Amino acid sequence: MSDITALSALELSEAIRRGQISPSEVMAATLERIDRLNPNYNAIVSLRDHDALMAEARAAEDAPRRGWLHGIPFAVKDLEETMGLRTTHGSPLYADFIPDADSEMVARIRAAGAIIIGKTNTPEWGYGSHSFNKVHGATGGAYDKTRSAGGSSGGAAAGVALRMLAVADGSDMMGSLRNPAAYNNIYGFRPSWGVVAPDESKGCTFIDTLSTCGPMGRTIDDLYLLLRTQMRQPISDLFGGLDVGTDLPQTRDPAGKRIAWLGDWGGAMPFEPGILDLCQQALTVFADAGCVVEPVTPTHPLGRIWSSWTTLRSFSIHAKRVNDISSDAARAVTRSAVLWEMDRGRDMSGEDIRRALEDRAAWQSAATRLFEDYDALVLPSAQVFPFPIETEYPTRINRIAMDTYHRWMEVVVPASLLGLPVLNVPAGFDASGLPMGLQIIGPYGRDRDVLELGQFYHHATDWPGRRPPDLNW
Repeated sequence: MSDITALSALELSEAIRRGQISPSEVMAATLERIDRLNPNYNAIVSLRDHDALMAEARAAEDAPRRGWLHGIPFAVKDLEETMGLRTTHGSPLYADFIPDADSEMVARIRAAGAIIIGKTNTPEWGYGSHSFNKVHGATGGAYDKTRSAGGSSGGAAAGVALRMLAVADGSDMMGSLRNPAAYNNIYGFRPSWGVVAPDESKGCTFIDTLSTCGPMGRTIDDLYLLLRTQMRQPISDLFGGLDVGTDLPQTRDPAGKRIAWLGDWGGAMPFEPGILDLCQQALTVFADAGCVVEPVTPTHPLGRIWSSWTTLRSFSIHAKRVNDISSDAARAVTRSAVLWEMDRGRDMSGEDIRRALEDRAAWQSAATRLFEDYDALVLPSAQVFPFPIETEYPTRINRIAMDTYHRWMEVVVPASLLGLPVLNVPAGFDASGLPMGLQIIGPYGRDRDVLELGQFYHHATDWPGRRPPDLNW
């Protein structure tokens, strides 16, 4: 095959299964591409020794097939612990940490036959939508290495877009599977909370429902197959009604589906010029197929959603990080934005949490009413196009000051707060060639429906295939 790295993960899997290519050929092509491209983008970090990886790939050729990822190179987001491989969490506090066991999810990926080659870059502890840290530096976007790859799954998204990886894992608290997917012209799926159950040894999984792991890829089939691998079997269905299905999402005729375009939430959110127009143009794919696409201005105040989110997020971050960042020495090497979250969470009162939970319940009721009229809600995946890599975070949008380090990503919060399934699909490019994406949000548990809308969109557009990155730097 002329370009092994251009194949999707499913195509690689089938070619290896049929004996058309060998795992060692795949590994050699992957490492050659990483050696050539990664120094310019810094997507993959803690790369393992080439000789050791080639030996593991040759061993896979004679071993029984373990699963659909058998013999396929895979880099794990640097927030997930990997046995014998440095896991830094993007923090100087863990710069030399080598776990003695895999996280639950990594164990499932390895059991499916993947060869773990290294990690993908992330911001410190995964907080922020720009992947940079003091340990590994910053990751550049696949379509402009001088611009942000997004975050916190920025290394994963850039690695997939640049064909250094066929498919990748990510995680999403505040858009981390959606923003980097949008910034790199690929797909990223945040499943309903509970589809990919968190590691129960790391906190109270019933209370902390703000974050989840999920898949990233250049096709919907790859997303689905990795999602099935990431899932604990059976699903930890705490709230009931989860529908993921057992076979690849179908390309169904979406005629008659009702889609609500929420735009800028009635002027409540600022957007960089061009984003709303680009996303509305992308929606014509559904309108032309017979869907009812209507602009809807939500009556629920966005401010209540934001207040609830920031309270619960800071409370959660403090609870998770308090043992890591407790001493003066630890605080001295920790990013100021992380300390801000920690200190806010520490100072939350019971009344603050009660009010935040009430606001979340109010938005849940309002969203339920919206879903009685619409099959999906749609928003852009970011409020700004990819910004210069040296910028810590956007401080203004259209002259409107951002009052926190993450306010410029408010657009992802409505889905995150409720743990809804949401898929980023590529929406196209601006005049300068920078990509943007579109969030397709479904009712809780209707993951299958969201993925099938995405499958139709992918076959109608195939932005990742039609417009791969221009590597002529």
